[in-house]
Parts: sequence; structure tokens; C-alpha cells
Amino acid sequence: MRVDINLATQPYQDARRFWLRWGGALVALGLLTLILLYSVLTGWVSARKDRDLIRQREAQIAARDQERAQAEALLSRPENRSTRDRSQFLNDLFQRKAFSWTKVFEDLERVMPPRLHVVSIRPEMGSEAGLNIKLVVAGESRERALDLVRKMEASQRFQQTRIDQETAQIGQSAGDKVQFDISAVYVPELPGTSQGGAP
Repeated sequence: MRVDINLATQPYQDARRFWLRWGGALVALGLLTLILLYSVLTGWVSARKDRDLIRQREAQIAARDQERAQAEALLSRPENRSTRDRSQFLNDLFQRKAFSWTKVFEDLERVMPPRLHVVSIRPEMGSEAGLNIKLVVAGESRERALDLVRKMEASQRFQQTRIDQETAQIGQSAGDKVQFDISAVYVPELPGTSQGGAP
């Protein structure tokens, strides 16, 4: 009869099989950790650059605001008030002259539903981004005007579109049963922008 006796002070362990089994997983985990650390560090560096750029832009904006406030204070002096008023008048005049009726009617034609027509249109000086227009349209049903408002809102040329007033047309021609006063901000196409964009 044979008896196996282990006379070693420590029991035998197959370390080679352990490292073969778990070593690959540990190496992959280490590589993943290094990749994650690298991405965190690069993200932190790029975020720091973005923060610095934002700080620079905010400083530029603050400097421009201060220059504007100083210029407005200079123009608000009593001796400069006539120059300021004349300048505002000329700027308004230039803005009115730059208003293209042809472009407005082209843009309106793109969004105008059938059996609805423009009765009158009137521009008003408004926001810096665009020109306020008051539009009076007439047609056979309220749904047509609502369709026009939806299309104007979806357009890039008209913003903040709303119906101000609705009037029933009694005794008018057979086609015009209702009339609507519509307000909108018209944003003209900037020079150099492509014609292929949506209206």
C-alpha cells in the first residue's frame, strides 16, 4: 500500500494555472483603467481650455458692454442729443430702405395656403433681429388662417407669429368670410446665405 506524504512546510499551489487563468483578465482590466484615466485627463485638459476661452469671451463682452455704456452716456449728454436723434432717425431710415417688399412677398407666397390672400401688410420698426410686420389676410375659413400661422412659425423668415384679431366678413364677396390681423417678426435672409435652405 502506497501513502503520499507532503513534507513541505507550505501546501503546494499551482500558481502557473492561476496566473494563466486570471492574468489575462487583470492585464485587460489594467489597460481599461489606463484608457479611462487617459480619457479623464484629456477631458479635464480640454475642459480647462474651454473654461479659459469662456473667461476670455466674457471679459471681451464685459469690455464691449462698458464701451457701449460709455458711448451711450456720451450721446445722452444734452449737447449731443441732437446728434443722437439724427443718428437714430438715419439708422431707422436705412433699415426701412433695406426692407425688401419683393423678398417678403416671395417668402409669404411660400407659406400662404390656397383660398387665403393678403389684404394689407405694414412694416414696423421693432427688434434688432428682424422687422415687425402687421398682416391682414382674408379667406373662406378660420382653418386656412391657422394653417398660415403654423407655416409661418415653421418658416425661418417669420417668428413670434400670432393672430391679433379675427373678424367675420358679412356681406362681402363669397370667398372672404373671415379676416385676420396677424403679427409676426420678419427676419430677412442675410446676404451670402444659400438659397437652398427652407423658407
